[in-house]
Amino acid sequence: MFQDILAAIPLGFFLAFLLGPVFFVLLETAAIKGFRAAISFDLGVICADIIFLLIAYLSTTKLLNRIKDDPALFIFGGGILVTYGIIQFVQNRRVLEHEEVPEIQKLNKRDYLGLAAKGFLLNFINIGVLGFWLGLIIIFGPQMEMETDRMVVFFSSILGTYFIIDIFKILAAKKLNRKLTPNRIYNVKKVISIILVIFGVFLIAQGLVPDELTQLQDQIDSITPESGAYIQYFEQE
Repeated sequence: MFQDILAAIPLGFFLAFLLGPVFFVLLETAAIKGFRAAISFDLGVICADIIFLLIAYLSTTKLLNRIKDDPALFIFGGGILVTYGIIQFVQNRRVLEHEEVPEIQKLNKRDYLGLAAKGFLLNFINIGVLGFWLGLIIIFGPQMEMETDRMVVFFSSILGTYFIIDIFKILAAKKLNRKLTPNRIYNVKKVISIILVIFGVFLIAQGLVPDELTQLQDQIDSITPESGAYIQYFEQE
């Protein structure tokens, strides 16, 4: 099992630095709302990953392949991201108009639960995450002879590594809060909102024009092979 842990650590490190909606919102939460708020958000994200893993492990490969390639799910998830990004952009603009002094709100238990739910939903609506975990099970499952104990250790090590790396990311982002002004906070949130819209549009495109998107990815792969991997899995954490 020690070999399974060693094999899982690079994957956890890789996941922690994939540039997707969760990555940017996590850093935003840490910088604006603090360490505990970001940890709450991250735990929600991990809960969604665990549910996807259970679905992938307990369901049949044939069924999951049909689900992960269903255009309607990509369009639905992308539509939610686009809508959420636009709402956030409009709300942030209104807040800036009435805010003069930057102030980090003191959060209560309900706020932390809300952040955990936000992390869960932001990760869960992305059907590409399910495809990613399914791919790992298909690739590494046979190597571990689909033994439950070994797979639990392997995927727990991936998520554990991911969470530890996220803690360092949160601590680094948290140092920025002393330099934040209302205008800088607005600019950060504006950029995050635009990023969410872009990722949402990309997901919708995966549902509407998957062939054209595949051709574009092949062209990028021919120029920079590394970029193709990031585009394929950008929507993960």
